Amino acid sequence: MSDLSQIKKDADVIGADGVHVGTVDHVDGDRIKLTKKDSIDHKHHWVPAGMVSGVHDGVVRLSANADVAVTLEDDE
Repeated sequence: MSDLSQIKKDADVIGADGVHVGTVDHVDGDRIKLTKKDSIDHKHHWVPAGMVSGVHDGVVRLSANADVAVTLEDDE
């Protein structure tokens, strides 16, 4: 897990496969809340901090491919 304090609002979140997963809304504890604007179901989705492989040049890189990351929990 990377230092979550490096993750900033509106940062791109990219899967291990290089595919865009979403945009950071904010960090809440050990999860990253993604904005609704990138979501096809218009809900916030969450990425667990343990899935973050690093933050480079303001971009959050995940250890999982995008298709796995987008299946994670959402807000109702």
